[in-house]
Amino acid sequence: MRKMVKKVVGSYQDHKDAILHSDRFSPEIVTRAKRLAALAVQLQWVKGDASKAEASFFKINQQAVPIDKTELCLLQSRKKPNSLAARAVIRAGTGHKYWSGFNTEVQCDIESYAKAINELLFTPTLRTPIKTLDLPVAGRGYSSQTLPLVFNLVNLSNGVVLQNVLDDEDGNNTITYLKTCQKILNRISGTHPSSLGLHPVVYFYNSAGRYQPTSFFGTIEFIKELEQVNRLQNFISVRRQFEDFLLKYKMLPLQVVYKYGSGMKGYVPMKDMLSFILDNFLSGKNESEIIDSMAKDDKFSYLQPNDKSSEDSVGTTFNTPTKSAAFLREALKDPIRCKICGGLIHFNSISIDHIQRRQDGGLGTINNAQITHPFCNTGIKN
Repeated sequence: MRKMVKKVVGSYQDHKDAILHSDRFSPEIVTRAKRLAALAVQLQWVKGDASKAEASFFKINQQAVPIDKTELCLLQSRKKPNSLAARAVIRAGTGHKYWSGFNTEVQCDIESYAKAINELLFTPTLRTPIKTLDLPVAGRGYSSQTLPLVFNLVNLSNGVVLQNVLDDEDGNNTITYLKTCQKILNRISGTHPSSLGLHPVVYFYNSAGRYQPTSFFGTIEFIKELEQVNRLQNFISVRRQFEDFLLKYKMLPLQVVYKYGSGMKGYVPMKDMLSFILDNFLSGKNESEIIDSMAKDDKFSYLQPNDKSSEDSVGTTFNTPTKSAAFLREALKDPIRCKICGGLIHFNSISIDHIQRRQDGGLGTINNAQITHPFCNTGIKN
């Protein structure tokens, strides 16, 4: 790197010497050296304590190129448990330790929970164009939307009202936030006995393989609500029809986003749509009847299930979304399904179930084995 800088720009020493011996250096370096001497660094003297200096910092840095809203919120609340938890998850418990002021045991707990949550969210790594159904539930681990997604996930999981969050003095609140977040994610994905193993292709990606944060948050709120009213087994009873409907009408989540906005703006309407579809299946309605109900309901009449318009422009070559869409179309023709509920099975949430239960004399043979979701294996069958 030093050699490259020397070759392309010239070293600092070259510029310094060029002021005194301009005949020994190129005109470009001499001109640049003179300009450097004319530049000034603006300083602002702030009278008061650190909080006043911090307020001045935020004011100055919002004038030219504003700081990202989530980043600004994290900076301003960097001692609060939701911010600490989000930072830890993004880094999988490694790197810069914002939680280094806590005792060693607390630090280890924070790092352990954060690593586990990061794996639940971002494993396996997303690569495009999509050539596998084994996709992460939270999209890319490193993108412009990753930090807002994790921060909003922590807040949503813990029912956070930002104004009411106090600083975490000893790290215990941060651990509580992480535990709650992991509990909810265990319900969404992974091999924990409580896991529904929601397939990302069904719930979190559109037909072109684009990740949809609004669907992610809406689904989390949907599952939270099912838990609160003890309706998870009702969901399992119609899960296959429910997921087949979502796969067939992939434009519906996108239409919710168009109307209400992305991310946290539209997650409640997204949850409401999922609840509406589920309630209709539970009431015994079929696909066409649900579409009719949707059209007649003032709350959902804006949805157009049969809209086949593409969100991508058409060119002569296949772009990344088109390649992903082609793969998903073929891969979803005969996906692996849970032998109990009929829902799609995801790579991260595979459980091997005894067809004849062990307590009933079932053996661990291949003829007595079937693939299921963890929750279907433990929470339904047992």
